[in-house]
Order: sequence, then structure tokens, then C-alpha cells
Amino acid sequence: MATVVRTEKRKRGIFGTLVWWMFLAFNGFMGLWIFYVIKFASEKFDHTADAATQAGTAIGGTVAAGMLLSLWLMGSVILGLIVALTRGKTVTVERVVE
Repeated sequence: MATVVRTEKRKRGIFGTLVWWMFLAFNGFMGLWIFYVIKFASEKFDHTADAATQAGTAIGGTVAAGMLLSLWLMGSVILGLIVALTRGKTVTVERVVE
């Protein structure tokens, strides 16, 4: 006796695929940017001997990383919503299994 297996898939269009890759590229770029900001701030902190300069570097690096994290969050939410809205239409694939 044969049974029919139905599978539902979503097929993205060209615009949906472009938005998906933009979302991935944005997240990768922001991750690298935050990594290098933290690395740069820690290198500046290590190369100074003055306590006031070290405190300023630590505070400035923390503020910069916090601003980048908030920018990353806002961008990911906006692009994530666009990615969710461009999922594409549902395509049902039927397969007969014996």
C-alpha cells in the first residue's frame, strides 16, 4: 500500500535571498567591528602608564562597545523582520512512498 508524504517548504525569491545575505553580512560585519573596537581599546589601555589615561580609555572603550551593541541590536531586529516578511510562498511537495 502506497502512502503519500507531503512536505511544505518555503521558496525565497531573489529579493528575499538578497535580504537574507544582507542580514548575514550585517551580523558578521558588526561582530568583527565590535571585536576590533574591544581589541583596539585594550591595546591602548595596555600601552599607557598614566592612570587617568587608562581610566579614560576604559570608559571610552566601554561606551563605544555599548553603542555598537545597540546599533547591532537595532539593525538585526529591523533586518530580521524584513527577512521574516520575505520568506516566500509555501510550496507543497508530494512524494509517494511504497
